[in-house]
Amino acid sequence: MKKQILAFMAFALLAWNANAQLFSTSSAKIDFFSKTPVEDIEAHSINGVAILNTKTGDVVFQVANTSFDFPNKLMQEHFNEKYMESEKFPKSFFKGKINEKIDYTKDGTHEVTVTGNLTVHGVDQARTIKGKVIIANGTIQLVTDFMVKVADHKIEIPKLVLAKIAEEINVTVNATLTPKK
Repeated sequence: MKKQILAFMAFALLAWNANAQLFSTSSAKIDFFSKTPVEDIEAHSINGVAILNTKTGDVVFQVANTSFDFPNKLMQEHFNEKYMESEKFPKSFFKGKINEKIDYTKDGTHEVTVTGNLTVHGVDQARTIKGKVIIANGTIQLVTDFMVKVADHKIEIPKLVLAKIAEEINVTVNATLTPKK
């Protein structure tokens, strides 16, 4: 995990040193939803960190696993202690690059794909994720909705509760970034 935090910091520092055109936020909204016939589970965080380098298209997201708020506090406790092991793996990350060329000086909506690595529960997975980049009035909004297979990240679900937790979790991200000064 220390290597991941150092990699995140190194990426951010490299972006700074390259006279990058950086946009960022520390209030990205990240939600997830698990639907099964037995029970729906959802959680929300408004503490995601995102950095976009508009010169290179590099993008990084990071969220503290303990920042997710559940309607049921017991679910939140189980999420952090049993499934995500948040003491051992405190953060989840995505580090990638927007594949399409975008003129960030012009307002508009752009359908994009971002290729990179999603790190959840300490396990990296190469991913290409579809999303939107919305440019308006000097801000950049990044929006995506994608599925994460719990098995891909070695999150073990006990057979006793397997009917309550979906094998794939729907993740939604909505981040409005402003220029970093």
